[in-house]
Amino acid sequence: MSQTRPEVTKEKLFEDFQSVVAETGQLLNSLADAGADKAGTVRASVEQRLAAAGDRLAQIRAASIAQARASADAADQFVHAHPWQSIGVTAAVAALAGLAAGLMIARR
Repeated sequence: MSQTRPEVTKEKLFEDFQSVVAETGQLLNSLADAGADKAGTVRASVEQRLAAAGDRLAQIRAASIAQARASADAADQFVHAHPWQSIGVTAAVAALAGLAAGLMIARR
């Protein structure tokens, strides 16, 4: 699978979300300040910006899903290529989790 997809990071997602929030705040302030004659223009601007924000969030969601699928596919391929190593790692993680749970129970 050689898809080209944008790199989505937590920082990029946070920045885009903050941008949407800031734009919405600015638009609400504009609506409060605008008179009746400007209401139609401001409303159209609000609709355009909200549509653009919705598109950006949809793109981020799609990119996030694509990254999650790629990670799941890579993990699946690794498990099929190295079944015994995968079983060993899973057993070690389960043993450590059991040990940690046992220690926590024993402390009470």
